Amino acid sequence: MRKHVKKEVLELIGSLFEAHQEIGKAIDKKQTDTVQNMLAECQEYAIHLGGIIEQMEGEGFVTVSHLEKYCEMLFHVHAGLTEGITSSKADRMLRKALLAVENSVKNDIPIRKEVVFLPYTASMWDALESVYLAAVEDPDCDAYCVPIPYFERNQDGSLGKMHYEGGEFPKDIHVTDYRSYSLEERKPDIIYIHNPYDDWNLVTCVHPDFFSSKLKTYTEKLVYIPYFVTKEVEPEDQATIDQMKHFCFLPGVIYADKVILQSEKMAQIYINEYSKAAKEKGFSKEHTDKAILAKKFLGLGSPKFDKVARSRKEDMEIPEDWSRLIEKEDGTWKKIIFYNTSIGALLKHNEKMLTKMQDVFRQFKENREEVTLLWRPHPLIQSTLQSMRPQLWAQYQEIKQNYISEGWGIYDDTADLDRAIAISDGYYGDTSSVVQLYQETGKPVMLQNVEILQED
Repeated sequence: MRKHVKKEVLELIGSLFEAHQEIGKAIDKKQTDTVQNMLAECQEYAIHLGGIIEQMEGEGFVTVSHLEKYCEMLFHVHAGLTEGITSSKADRMLRKALLAVENSVKNDIPIRKEVVFLPYTASMWDALESVYLAAVEDPDCDAYCVPIPYFERNQDGSLGKMHYEGGEFPKDIHVTDYRSYSLEERKPDIIYIHNPYDDWNLVTCVHPDFFSSKLKTYTEKLVYIPYFVTKEVEPEDQATIDQMKHFCFLPGVIYADKVILQSEKMAQIYINEYSKAAKEKGFSKEHTDKAILAKKFLGLGSPKFDKVARSRKEDMEIPEDWSRLIEKEDGTWKKIIFYNTSIGALLKHNEKMLTKMQDVFRQFKENREEVTLLWRPHPLIQSTLQSMRPQLWAQYQEIKQNYISEGWGIYDDTADLDRAIAISDGYYGDTSSVVQLYQETGKPVMLQNVEILQED
């Protein structure tokens, strides 16, 4: 039984105890009709309770048998009215029977947790997956993966096209449609999110029904796990921290009861920067006291690292069109280079970045007999360019279509980042959170320099 349901059941039992006192007073006043009506109401309450318990715990559950005995005592008290039953005797009979019900509810009915995970893009599911899998394995927990819809931003900041990626999750993850899961009705014990922005993001926006400010009203514990990991930073390196401190004070961070971070150092950085921002905003002690914040920000590690550690090359399903590009005539594999292009690099370098990409493609095309390029652009590049750099979108689209149509390299726009990491032999591309993940494999990493072109 869910914790909040068990609480409601015990509150109903408490109401029955109060009713017994009123029954006693009515007996003393010889108000027989009132007593009979109240006994009938107590029986209806008991039947209602029995229905709730059987629905949750199954027919024939032990607590229901105690409720049946309680109903028998109600009948005996009713029958005793014609024989002049005293209020004290009626109270003893009913109280003893109801105490047995209450004790059975407390001791015989186990509490089950309900935990819901609300990813918005399938490609970022790895930020939650290992926690979800642990919850699924817990026999006392019901876990739900409920992908939520999100919108692209129009150039004027309004909400544009809506996306829902519920059909793009791994086959072994059971997905529940968000339209069939009512947070308001189910009141999950814990809600996990990986998007902290609410309406602060300039490129995309989760559906307003799932803003962290609203989710907080549906659960006792809202947990935020960042969808990204970063290079480890020393808490004293303020210059570097200043470049990423905006991540520390976002709606999802503010409303979360717990924030799970990749390391203890990162947790300390969040505590420091969050408390500074909260003081500037005039927030209460709950948001500024570092001793309190130490219980909110926890450096327990990122599930993204767990996913990389679990992913093995030999376990991956390789699409047939990929195999054709990877395998040599003798059946051995070419070297595979994971080429990652980020949003940040495009926004920073604009046309120069597009020129760099074309140069990279030219080099790998010339060496395609020995090396296979696996290009995996950031999944939100399209919506970002259309919203923030519309003048670049047509040229980027042309480069992408040429690469795909020529067919000499792999274009990976799937949600499975970890497959690309597992099957590749090295990383080349922009600085991004993927670099931190890739380094966990021990395979080589090389960052591209937009200023260096092979054609020069």
